[in-house]
Amino acid sequence: MSSIITWVWVASGILLILLVLLHSPKGDGMGGIAASGSSMFTSASSAEASLNKATWTMLIVFLSLAVILSANWI
Repeated sequence: MSSIITWVWVASGILLILLVLLHSPKGDGMGGIAASGSSMFTSASSAEASLNKATWTMLIVFLSLAVILSANWI
């Protein structure tokens, strides 16, 4: 049972990395300091909102499994 949860934990970590990399950049980096900051405060589209929900869900799964595995509850 522990090995199955370990594999799910590893898979959720990899999926979490991929989901974070799919996010669009929020700002222009250092070049955005001199430029107008209006592009930084635009609302998220529905695709971005769905990606945010999926990322937060995978983060909760990953951290929950990390706590369960580190505490030896299984």
